[in-house]
Amino acid sequence: MRIVYMGTPDFAVPTLRALVSQGHEVVGVFTQPDRPAGRGKRLRPSPVKVAAEEMGLEIYQPEKIKTPENLDLLKELAPEVIIVVAYGQILSEEILNLPPYGCINVHASLLPDWRGAAPIHWSIISGDKVTGVTTMQMDEGLDTGDILLKAEYPLGENTTTGEAHDALAELGAELMIKTLDELHKGEITPIPQEGETRYASLLKREDEKIFWEQEAKDIHNRIRGLNPWPGAYTIFRGENLKIRKSSLQGAMEAERKLLDQGEKTSKPGEIISCDQIGLWVQTGKGLILIEEVQPAGKKAMGAWDFYLGRRIQLGEGFGEGWTKDE
Repeated sequence: MRIVYMGTPDFAVPTLRALVSQGHEVVGVFTQPDRPAGRGKRLRPSPVKVAAEEMGLEIYQPEKIKTPENLDLLKELAPEVIIVVAYGQILSEEILNLPPYGCINVHASLLPDWRGAAPIHWSIISGDKVTGVTTMQMDEGLDTGDILLKAEYPLGENTTTGEAHDALAELGAELMIKTLDELHKGEITPIPQEGETRYASLLKREDEKIFWEQEAKDIHNRIRGLNPWPGAYTIFRGENLKIRKSSLQGAMEAERKLLDQGEKTSKPGEIISCDQIGLWVQTGKGLILIEEVQPAGKKAMGAWDFYLGRRIQLGEGFGEGWTKDE
């Protein structure tokens, strides 16, 4: 098929590569303009632009897609379908209605659940056991278009957002190829979205904060749901500390051992035990094992190395205003 592709981040690269490898004619790639990044604030191309350049594709980087000039350009390119994967701009009604097959989007959730900008993060933070990808016929709403196809992806107890992101990007590419094939054969009937939905809003700073009064499983889900970006954080000795990796494995055994040793009931956030595996921390319900941390301005490190380097004393704790003698 004759395709115009619109996408920007890493998540959008596998679908673009799949379209080219399957012999589709990608006549133009639209991606966000180069943006300043890094300490030097040098202009950095998007991952989609880098991939498109490698494949020798025509690249367009408009600041705003919804202009008469860009509509005329798209008419000249005459795509049969426009494929959109995390492009980062809203399309006008004129663009949505331009191609014969419309505009098709890959969304990283099982719609209608988790509409919005950060579906992978929120699915894992919420403790979902399964997520997936959906191909959708785009309309003017926010992820509200008719569903074409879905594919599920199981989430394990320790699956991180980074791991799910990479897997769903590949799964989305496969699903898009299947979607185009079945659309071309007339074998897909678009299905309107029905049922309850959750909204995956953009992450805010308060979403990244760990509240140690919560249950261990909820804290663990937040930590892995924010791994690798932007990272869950807490306060230790008055400074921000990102918690990169945690585990619930062995928590019940650790609790029983402490009870057998006659340990007192600890407060949420209190560091109650440590070994080379990590730091055992009390939560509002149950223990959690902190395995990897990242102090402000430094690289991530094992919790045991952090414990030794900071000469941490058992009875100290994580969280604002927390002191040993509270």
